[in-house]
Formats: sequence, C-alpha cells, structure tokens
Amino acid sequence: MENNSATLVTATVFTPQAVLNHWQGHRSLTRRVIEAFPEKDLFSYTTGGMRTFAQMAMEIIDLTGPGIQGIVTDKWENADELPHATGNGMPQTKAELLALWDEITDVLNSFWAEILPERFAETVLAFGQYENPVYKTILYFIDNEIHHRAQGYVYLRELGITPPPFWDRP
Repeated sequence: MENNSATLVTATVFTPQAVLNHWQGHRSLTRRVIEAFPEKDLFSYTTGGMRTFAQMAMEIIDLTGPGIQGIVTDKWENADELPHATGNGMPQTKAELLALWDEITDVLNSFWAEILPERFAETVLAFGQYENPVYKTILYFIDNEIHHRAQGYVYLRELGITPPPFWDRP
C-alpha cells in the first residue's frame, strides 16, 4: 500500500551570508554615491524640503550599526537619540563620513557573524518603535538605504554629476 501523506519540505531561498553579501553590495554602492558628492554639496545641498545627503547617510549609518547591535544583543537605542535625529556626533567632512561608513561596515560584519539562524524569525522592537521579525527589520534597513541613495542620485543629477550605475553592486 502506498503512503499518501504529505512531506513537508523547506527551501532556503537565501542564506544569511547571501543576505549580508547583498547588503554589503548596497553599502558599497552607497559609499560610491557619497564619494561622488562635492564636499560642500554633501553637507549643504537640498531640494524639495529634503535633508542633505550627509544627513541621509548618517541615518543609514545609525540604522546599520546600532541596528545590527540591537539585533544581536536585544539592546536598542532610542531612535530619537541617534545622531541623525539629534545632529550630535555628525561628521563635518566627507573624509569623516566615509571613515564612519567604513567603521560601521566592520561593525556589521562583526555582529552579523553572531546572529543565530533562529534569531531571524524572532520578533524585536527595533529602536523602541518598530516591531517585526528580525528578517523584516534587516530588509527594512536595506530598503531604507536604497530609498535614501535614490535621493542622493537625484541630488547628484541636479548638480550635473553622473551617479554610479545603480546596478553596479559587487
């Protein structure tokens, strides 16, 4: 007699390493957008009531560094107290911003290695405001970066600068 019971098969669509590699590809591209800005425009140019790209980059830094630390430790900073929200600790030069960007890239790599596979399905209250499973929180961090990088592309085009190709992510 044949067994007709269904067998549950789970498929892994992305491994944690694949997600990290994807995120780092976006971070590499956003870094090149920061590099493309003239120094003064990075910290002063705005349009349509948007913030400067330096402020947007700082928000990405604030979500990435403290965000990955919060995911690993479950200790979250308050969103309203992060440098992009308060202006405190904001880099003053492009070199300082890029150095901080690189430092946070190292933090991301270091803390990522500490995430246990089951953690991705656990619910967190990120920055005291955003309740989601860890995997959705990570996807939000990546989506937020893409959103702000696109604003940077608009600024660069308005400044007459050709931004790096958006598809060119290592």
